[in-house]
Amino acid sequence: MTWKKTLYLLLVVVVAAGSALTGAVAGGFAVYQVASQRQSIDLPVGGPTTLSTNHTPEQSFTISSTNIETDITKSVQKVGPAVVTIVGTIPGQQTIFGMTSDGKVSGSGFFISDQGYIVTNNHVVDGTKDVSIILSDGTEQSAVVVGTDPYSDIAVLKTDGTVPAIVTLGNSELLKPGESVIAIGSPLGDFKNSVTVGVVSATGRSIDTGQGYTVEGLIQTDAAINQGNSGGPLVNLAGEVIGINNMIVRGSGSGTVAEGLGFAIPVNTAQAVATQIIEKGYFSRPFMGISFQAISPDIASAYRLPADWGVYVQKVVDGSPAKKAGLQEGDIIVSLNDVKMDETHGYLNTLYTYKPGDTVTLGVIRDGKEMNLSITLGESSHT
Repeated sequence: MTWKKTLYLLLVVVVAAGSALTGAVAGGFAVYQVASQRQSIDLPVGGPTTLSTNHTPEQSFTISSTNIETDITKSVQKVGPAVVTIVGTIPGQQTIFGMTSDGKVSGSGFFISDQGYIVTNNHVVDGTKDVSIILSDGTEQSAVVVGTDPYSDIAVLKTDGTVPAIVTLGNSELLKPGESVIAIGSPLGDFKNSVTVGVVSATGRSIDTGQGYTVEGLIQTDAAINQGNSGGPLVNLAGEVIGINNMIVRGSGSGTVAEGLGFAIPVNTAQAVATQIIEKGYFSRPFMGISFQAISPDIASAYRLPADWGVYVQKVVDGSPAKKAGLQEGDIIVSLNDVKMDETHGYLNTLYTYKPGDTVTLGVIRDGKEMNLSITLGESSHT
């Protein structure tokens, strides 16, 4: 090979190598440039922020943390202004040391009418001598108790003051376990218009009150409910009231502590009771006219009674349906018509399946003997 051909081949190799090196360097620079652009993005905390991978506006986009609304916030905004804090005064009691000072109780409620009617729990205002309400804006107004129904634990108040908003009542029969709900109220009386969120844990729950009857048909929820929440609304995500917050269960006598066991009265029940209270001043219940002590197997064993379930008649009111039917003190009522008293059929729960004016047959044990008495039920707001 001549020296000219050798020189020519060397030049070709050098040029090719230079081109490859230049391409590699250029490619490497491009990769580095893209990588460095990705790593150069900063994410400031809060406020509208513009993010860009380069300086061309068509590749920019904006993320805003403002104007974000959810179904929960919308529901609270809708119902919140209609929720009130209720403050009642309990008169002092006479003791061997003299009169005690008046006490204060508090709970929650909500407007159901632009005429100033408010629904709450009976136990919120039970025994109070005067009541006032505090609106969501802090304004305080006087109110009066229109009527109550202890059995359903519903009470209706009325104020002649400002009505800032009224709630929309939903249909509690449509509730399903797992549905999201919101509890609004004033826990402990201090934390006014607090909002807690949970789900419907179950429907149709029953709780024994220990007073001879069982509260039935309750809504169970894990939305946090505390003292002071009583009487406040339980709301669905459509902003409709579907229950009235009523009670909590913390645990049992075994020392077990439970959380997330809140209960509410279905709004369909509350609406029926409240409507009649507004119209008549009370909710019509069948009336017998007795004072009684509920009997359970433990009580029956302790006092050697002839029936494990039923009610022991302690007093018969003069002129009452029970007196006219021949019921006497010391009688034990064990059945109404064909329904026998047992663990799932309490006296009051069974009685309240009838209407004032109905005639029923009482199964009674008197001096160890069974007998039947016919009674025509009267009408009263009390049993």
